[in-house]
Amino acid sequence: MKHRHLIILPWLVLNIHAAVSVHPLISDGCILQRDVEVPVWGEAEPGTKVEVVFAGQTVGCIADENGRWLVRLQPMAASGESRDLIVRGPTELTIRDVVVGDVWVLSGQSNMASPMSSGSAAEALPNAEDPLLRSFNVAKNVAARPLFAPTGKWEPSTPVTAQNFSAVGYFFARELRKSQNVPIGIINASWGGTPIRTWMSLASLQEPPPSPLLPEWERAIAKHEAAGGDAGLLQAYYQDRKEWEEKVDKPFREARKAWELAVATAKATGEPPPPAPQIERPKPESPDPLAMPAPGTSDRPSAPTGCYNAMIASLIPFAIKGALWYQGEADASRGLEYRDHLKRLISGWRSSWSQGDFPFLIIQLPGNGKDPEPVAAQGIAWLREAQAMARSLPATGLIVTSDIGDASDVHPDNKQFTGERAALVAREIVYKEPVVGVGPRFMSSEVNGNQIKLLFTNTGNGLVIGQAPWVAKSAVPIPIDRLLGFFIAGEDKKWHEAEARIEGDSVIVSSPAAPAPVAVRYAWANTPRANLYNKDGLPAEPFRTDDWPR
Repeated sequence: MKHRHLIILPWLVLNIHAAVSVHPLISDGCILQRDVEVPVWGEAEPGTKVEVVFAGQTVGCIADENGRWLVRLQPMAASGESRDLIVRGPTELTIRDVVVGDVWVLSGQSNMASPMSSGSAAEALPNAEDPLLRSFNVAKNVAARPLFAPTGKWEPSTPVTAQNFSAVGYFFARELRKSQNVPIGIINASWGGTPIRTWMSLASLQEPPPSPLLPEWERAIAKHEAAGGDAGLLQAYYQDRKEWEEKVDKPFREARKAWELAVATAKATGEPPPPAPQIERPKPESPDPLAMPAPGTSDRPSAPTGCYNAMIASLIPFAIKGALWYQGEADASRGLEYRDHLKRLISGWRSSWSQGDFPFLIIQLPGNGKDPEPVAAQGIAWLREAQAMARSLPATGLIVTSDIGDASDVHPDNKQFTGERAALVAREIVYKEPVVGVGPRFMSSEVNGNQIKLLFTNTGNGLVIGQAPWVAKSAVPIPIDRLLGFFIAGEDKKWHEAEARIEGDSVIVSSPAAPAPVAVRYAWANTPRANLYNKDGLPAEPFRTDDWPR
């Protein structure tokens, strides 16, 4: 199969007459990763001698036959001192205001992409001035093969620039700035509505045993090449998508949300509900050259590897501290498949980066959606389980948010709590601070007659009946006079709400409806009504003791 080179990026066009160029991540205002070797790379004429000078180091190399060059600076301590990085060849480039600290890659879909200018996050903007908290927003793009460079630029946090920062990423970085007192950089490579498969590398799909997604990738590539392998088709489609999102989709969703709130208000006051807004929502006209022709797959990048190639591979090998992943809404009905997909994604990124098992933190999906039955047989509960199972890989962490979502909105207005919880996990498992970063986690169970005893780890200062720090406007308050969220079943696999009480680091559950119990599920719903916490204010992770298929 013949493959074509896809895209000449605007960045490369701007440098086409320069004797030496440097990758966009190594640009004015960048943050370099502390305590590890730091790659600096770019392009020049083949055979050109290139030198990089920074922080007392001078490192040189020769551009290879493809015109690519790369040097590695020796590990450096964190420093907020603004310094110049010099790249010398036949010409000389000066990269200004370079500092050294920790850099985190953010990726996923809309809840990660949601900017500071949206919702209550905007309340933090007046105090967002911090020259050592910086963001690089990767422009949305897709490619059939890995790209050399992304489009974007580094920006320091100010009340103006931070409006476009990822809200979750900003609050995460803000907390790390406080606790670590080093420069913190966030590279935001996220795209609303994208499924996990488009963020996976080809190598991860090919890893034995080959992923069932591999044939889908092959069909997408064949479709792209049948269209001439034309990068212009990709650019036209995603420019069309961007305009559609801003001019059509965003106003539609805002009007729909306002109507739903008006309906809820009318219902509460006994008034007749207002009519639904009559707003047309036509689809973009350009056909997606990479999307598979299946229902619901043409709105966002969906073919395997598309976003990875354009928005993740193009960042490598920039030295990083770790990654923060907030995705899964697009895969909520595919929890069983997600078990394999997420592990492949993590392993694939780590393999491509060649930086060992860097920390990979996973934000578990928040509560969202109605629950036709109290114990879910499908949906988000199973996706959360798949996210939790990725902890079997080294250096992974899980941020539980099932208690701070919104049953009526897949984009809950609680990004500050999510970012702060993510920072707590990072402080505990990455920075090794003596903090309680996670809530109670199920460890084991014992059946004692008509009761089941559940044992927990990560109890912090003790188990307690608690309540979410943020409650959606549409949510019914959860009582705090008794434990909720526990369901118990016998051999008949019929679930009954359980009575539950705390005994030390354990919880005892029972129900007269299940006199011979064998299994328990906790917070096993799209929007759980559950309230087991530790005294440190962190929720227990949803779990089940059974291994039943559904």
